Amino acid sequence: MKTTIAQVGHYIDKEVKIGAWIANKRSSGKIAFLQLRDGTGFIQGVVVKAEVAEAVFQTAKSITQESSLYVTGIVRADERSPSGYELTVTDIELIHQSTDYPITPKEHGTEFLMDNRHLWIRSKKQHAVMKIRNQIIKSTYDFFYENGFTKLDSPILTGSSPEGTSELFHTKYFEEDAYLSQSGQLYAEAGAMALGRVFTFGPTFRAEKSKTRRHLIEFWMIEPEMAFMEHEESLEIQEQYVSYLAKAVLTECQLELKVLDRDLSKLESIQAPFPRITYDKALDMLHEKGFDDIKWGDDFGSPHETALAEHYEQPVFITHYPKSLKPFYMQPAPGREDVVLCADLIAPEGYGEVIGGSERIHDYELLKQEIDRHGLPLEQYQWYLDLRKYGSVPHSGFGLGLERTVAWFSGIEHVRETIGFPRLLNRLHP
Repeated sequence: MKTTIAQVGHYIDKEVKIGAWIANKRSSGKIAFLQLRDGTGFIQGVVVKAEVAEAVFQTAKSITQESSLYVTGIVRADERSPSGYELTVTDIELIHQSTDYPITPKEHGTEFLMDNRHLWIRSKKQHAVMKIRNQIIKSTYDFFYENGFTKLDSPILTGSSPEGTSELFHTKYFEEDAYLSQSGQLYAEAGAMALGRVFTFGPTFRAEKSKTRRHLIEFWMIEPEMAFMEHEESLEIQEQYVSYLAKAVLTECQLELKVLDRDLSKLESIQAPFPRITYDKALDMLHEKGFDDIKWGDDFGSPHETALAEHYEQPVFITHYPKSLKPFYMQPAPGREDVVLCADLIAPEGYGEVIGGSERIHDYELLKQEIDRHGLPLEQYQWYLDLRKYGSVPHSGFGLGLERTVAWFSGIEHVRETIGFPRLLNRLHP
């Protein structure tokens, strides 16, 4: 029976055939242990010299790292194995013998591993991170479909920016100027006026010259927009969504979390509702912690976010930021024109902001005034103003950064390991 490593539990004490690669091996005179991977998982294959043909045992001893093969064997339940199973090998059919594979079990530097990213993603820990990423993607679709959202695909090439023209990649669209999208939000707002609740999910780009562990040049964003929804209601959707993702990863990625040695209690604490503090309160807390240089109107950096998150076991919403720090489309707070109805969700353990969201301005004249105040070209935003001209309603939305969320749930330090082929300030290859 031909199967995969992920499915061997259905064939205990039966013979199966698996296409696999050699992740690692060790052998003695009488037995060889083959660490096999096939993309769906990892399993140990045990080759006993006395139980197989001589040619099979010699192949097992001589086969090299990352060689490909078909391996036939009996599936055994094994509590000592991380997967719960082991394969007693009866036959090996070599497909391709790999030579001089560059990534060996020894330690390698980060730049070397990044230069060989196309091979590094084969390793057990990178495999685990990619599987967690995949689960978050699947569960994202599940959550929004279960809650009445429609998927909307926003363009990657745009003629304007949702947040001004800084940090954008410029290109030519035939004779016109164009930019790689930094957000699908404005288009999602149009979608919400047609479909009620929508979400976009796609690549976004920031020409930000940052080298921190939290930043990528190209990253993926999930951006829901919801008609007839005010700020507080949006916060409830956000915390429900993040809690849903955490529960799904805990349930479906137990083996991967074990491979990464993740502290499960950190994920188990991600349960709605999340605490909320205003920007003003956060500033007071920072002053109490000795951050005397930061003043009202300053943005919070990574050290500030980390210090604030240390107060809580759960993620925390920081709400009502100064208007001067936020984009033009955010709704001013009632009775407080200097702050807006917005929130950033700050993850614990130093992972920083994973969601940014707000209630959007729904008044035509106020939005036009803010576009003018920010010096944005009115003609390029006329279609966006039309949304306030023809049946405007209160509406809210947010954006979750996929890679930061994967890093947080996986417990890994740098977002460069959370995407197959990261684009960094100094890296466009492979």
